[in-house]
Amino acid sequence: MRDVTRGVAAPGRRTFLKQTGALGAVASASLSACSMGPASTIDTGSGAGGANRTLTAVIGYGNDGSWDPTQTASAFCTAANNHIYEGLLDTDPISREPYAALATRAPADPDATTWRFTLREGATFHDGEPVTADDVVFVFDRILDPRTQTLAKGFFASWLKDVRKVDARNVELVLKFPFPEGLSRLTLAKIMPEHVYSRPGGWDDAIRGKAIGSGPYRQTAHHPKSHTTFEAFAAYNGPRRPAFKKMNWLTIVDAAPRVARISGAGAGAQISDNIPYANIGQLQSSGLTVGGGAGMNNLFLMFNTRHRPFDDVRVRQALHYAIDTEKLVEVALKGHGKPSSSFLDEANPAYRRARTVYDHDPDRAKALLKEAGVSGLEIDILAVNVSWIVDCLPTIKSSWDAIGVRTTLSPQETTAVFTKLDQKQDYQVVAAASNPNQFGLDPDLIMRYNYGPDNLWMGYTRWATDPVARQLFKDMDRAIQEPDPERKKTMIQEYIDVVAEQAVLYPVVHNELMTAWNAGLLAGIRAQPYPGINVLQAKWA
Repeated sequence: MRDVTRGVAAPGRRTFLKQTGALGAVASASLSACSMGPASTIDTGSGAGGANRTLTAVIGYGNDGSWDPTQTASAFCTAANNHIYEGLLDTDPISREPYAALATRAPADPDATTWRFTLREGATFHDGEPVTADDVVFVFDRILDPRTQTLAKGFFASWLKDVRKVDARNVELVLKFPFPEGLSRLTLAKIMPEHVYSRPGGWDDAIRGKAIGSGPYRQTAHHPKSHTTFEAFAAYNGPRRPAFKKMNWLTIVDAAPRVARISGAGAGAQISDNIPYANIGQLQSSGLTVGGGAGMNNLFLMFNTRHRPFDDVRVRQALHYAIDTEKLVEVALKGHGKPSSSFLDEANPAYRRARTVYDHDPDRAKALLKEAGVSGLEIDILAVNVSWIVDCLPTIKSSWDAIGVRTTLSPQETTAVFTKLDQKQDYQVVAAASNPNQFGLDPDLIMRYNYGPDNLWMGYTRWATDPVARQLFKDMDRAIQEPDPERKKTMIQEYIDVVAEQAVLYPVVHNELMTAWNAGLLAGIRAQPYPGINVLQAKWA
């Protein structure tokens, strides 16, 4: 999953998924900056120790994106932050139903335009300081600050007017209009200690990996491109208590070593996400449980609309029509996916088949290119090196080659790809993975993650000033204010039809994500249809 670390206008401007390098020294006992030792010195948790052993997990995404909860969409960092931080309300990782986390309860009336929350008595941050209303206001002020562009701003600014301190343990959220969907979004505003992150350079430290929250696990060490460790927070008094004394999350992007770490007699981990489809049978036959689910996870194409001929919608459409998506699902995904028939996946409650669906039609693709006056097109696909994306690239290349578009593939580390985009380097087409479901199922949230006048992705596409885009953004703002749920859903579906037709940033396939774990050692694991893991309700078997 991509990591959104949009630069901010205030001090500490940062880039999207910027490579952070070594963390360096930080003034907190909760974060160790020691260098990684040899692999043999890492506690894998596979030996003796009973309940005190270390849970070792393998995450198939990098841990070197931004860790700032107001900024990140990194699969690794977002999953880790869900164990380190709390929102006023958090959501169940599968049902996505909100539950009281730092707050004692949810508002009695979700349709009210003022919500009052009381903070949990005795809640403390990992450095021992109490959580107060000032910390809540501090985080929301950052999110709503018009001078600061964060990922979280896109999830809140359209409907949340203000957050006010009532007293030390009470806050009020003032809404612009009734918006009951906002309750589940409160999990995206992780409460962070003002006394830590308001210091000079505090937000830069958050980006690089300094994580101090009030959640059930505290971070004990962070080693970019290697692993991050955690231990149970003894003073935690919230609803989902830590069951593991220690955790060690390894980042292994390449598929083969990831599978090796969880399989065989020498398995050093008990759970891994991002399991390659080709290895499901092997892992099951070795006694592991493999589960997953379909959701918003997708391979998308993103076009640079300032780089001709990708400013022409006919060219973008032609390249989508050219892709043999059925072959891609069969060969690369081993049947664990579906060609996209909307921006939303078919399991989303707001799904409707789009007016424009890119079924494989090479003749139509050729005709669109001819109509656009394009011939002899050569494309270099800049792609992330996530293992299943790399598996899909050859089918895209062969499909485009088949319509006379000479295609080369340039898979690179995710951080490298998006650093180029942040530096405004020229590109033609990007192929990458995305899954907004890690934020929720709300279709407005999903679309605002990708589209909006100040949206980071729209900055990459250079499309936000297009007249069609401007009308799209107006339609999105009208839809979110619609009080009738069915009418709101219809309005969202209608503007998704525009997104499908324009194909500026659009999914090619939606696919399943698979997780494998040792059910003989772990109980309570629930495979989620988006990257990362959540073990807040798991325990040793």
